[in-house]
Amino acid sequence: MRLWSLHPSYLDRIGLIALWREGLLARKVLQGKTRGYRHHPQLERFKSHPQPELAIEAYLWSVHEESVARGYHFDPAKVNPVPLSTEMQVTEGQLIYEFNHLLEKLKTRDPAQYQNLEHVKVPQAHPLFRIVPGPVEKWERIKP
Repeated sequence: MRLWSLHPSYLDRIGLIALWREGLLARKVLQGKTRGYRHHPQLERFKSHPQPELAIEAYLWSVHEESVARGYHFDPAKVNPVPLSTEMQVTEGQLIYEFNHLLEKLKTRDPAQYQNLEHVKVPQAHPLFRIVPGPVEKWERIKP
């Protein structure tokens, strides 16, 4: 499961579709409707939010908006429009780590998208997140 801190516009088709499915699964976990993934590190920041279900709903709504912008047909009935007043924080280090992780995936999976992004110096965050100074988040499983 990867709940990207990056703006969904950076994701290729496969990545955006996976994010939608994984976000819906994350919502079920946060609602206590599944036994799997309850301790997944990607959910830590949502669990620590004062209103975790509202936060994941806002997260998913932005993913849905990106799908609409691309002409995809993600089912809007699966998520409620939530204002982004439920803002969360992400560290610069986390955002850079995720961006580099995405670039590595795109090299082989979608070389055209890789070329579109390889020159980005400062990646944008998902609309739910406000960027703050700091290293990679403690919950992140860093790959060598």
